Amino acid sequence: MSGKAELSIKFIVVGGGIAGLACAIALRRVGHCVVVLEQYSDPDISKVKMLHGGIRLPPNVSKVLFHWGLERALRKVSITSSAMEVEIYETGEFIGTHWWEEEVLRETGGDFLFLHHVGLRQVLYDAAIAAGAEVRAGTSVASVSGDGPHVKLTTGETLLADVIVGADGRSSIVQRAIVGKDVFDAAPYQSLFYNTTVPGALMRADPQLAPFFKQSAESMFVWLGNNRSAVGYRMGGKDEFALHLWVPARQKEQSDDDCWGGGLDLKEMRRQLGECDPRLLKMAKLAATPARVQVKMIAPIEDWVDEHGRMVMMGEAAHPLPAGSLQGGAMGVEDAAVLAKLFSHLQNRDQISTFLHAFQDLREDRCASVVHAEQCNLYFQMMPAGPQQEQRDQEMRAKTAQGESVFGGGEASEQWEQLKHLWGYDAEDEADDWWVKWGLLRERAKQRSLDMEAEMKATRLGSLGLRASS
Repeated sequence: MSGKAELSIKFIVVGGGIAGLACAIALRRVGHCVVVLEQYSDPDISKVKMLHGGIRLPPNVSKVLFHWGLERALRKVSITSSAMEVEIYETGEFIGTHWWEEEVLRETGGDFLFLHHVGLRQVLYDAAIAAGAEVRAGTSVASVSGDGPHVKLTTGETLLADVIVGADGRSSIVQRAIVGKDVFDAAPYQSLFYNTTVPGALMRADPQLAPFFKQSAESMFVWLGNNRSAVGYRMGGKDEFALHLWVPARQKEQSDDDCWGGGLDLKEMRRQLGECDPRLLKMAKLAATPARVQVKMIAPIEDWVDEHGRMVMMGEAAHPLPAGSLQGGAMGVEDAAVLAKLFSHLQNRDQISTFLHAFQDLREDRCASVVHAEQCNLYFQMMPAGPQQEQRDQEMRAKTAQGESVFGGGEASEQWEQLKHLWGYDAEDEADDWWVKWGLLRERAKQRSLDMEAEMKATRLGSLGLRASS
């Protein structure tokens, strides 16, 4: 258990997804009061198709959740991955395998987990409630303000807090209040991301698809294609196979708007596959109704904290990643860990603004590097046909022929080294380092200043007393 803050304050967290619930857990661990506002009612959440898709949890986030005491709950609904297989999107040609290095996983303190998005959310929801957070489902926010921090609901009710946290995703009402616009909505999109699942029973009944469920090691399958890519993996908790697809945008006269709650025609997704591995086409025919999201490359947002120093963004609201990113769920959890660690040192309300700005200082470089890495990973997966793509594939084929990992050298090796660096990050250590190096110094300097003011005041009063007596 983390150290409790000397002063407990009230946080309102807008958004009850992964980032918002993680924030609630982390802040309750250090003794703060937390109210989470989620727009969907519990039954509605079960209908949001994006929540029915798969999510990958890399070691940098699983270790945080393990540290919070959630390892047992996560193990029940997840599968631990130990390898990745690489194929060519257009043909299904096997290029090679990469095994996650045990030494790297030991150093990170986490595991690579595959599970359903809704399964992860349920684990976090249960943990937030058990920790004492209040989660208000079916609550729509009309406006937010850091001036006398308050949230106005669409019902007309106004809620007061000491700090408002925007964990409400890419098109965030808190983001609009701080930045002045919807950053995600205003950006152009490069491609489309489809997220769906395939029933395991149907795949095992097909001789071509059954091998995906008969691997000697739990693997993630990655298809590298010409402006297209796919990722698939078996998930824990429910007998399903996750399928992620990245494809070009459709014709201009057709709408590519985000569609999270169903209503998409499966034929549309199949048409978008283009020339592909026959197994991918089979999976697409067996798949559940997908969600569709535009893939955008968003430049770093300059301000995460409002002018009053009482409202802050986190997760996708602060640093949107390309849709389907490996680190998509991880960054919100890391944000939560850092924010709570800082506020575990809260002694007075004067520190609130300092801690919120310190949160951005600590997180923005890390998040910018992760966003850049995810953008590079997506380009690597969807690399246009040409000399660079041919070199990438030939290097991996050569490694496989030598009995080595496909990420053992060349451009692919650079991708793996980058991943290892990202996985080794420890969010709470970063916050502890800031407190030791800067937070304590600031508090001591502030205390010295107060002591000097008190001494000067005492001297002036003493001088006045002497003059009065004479």
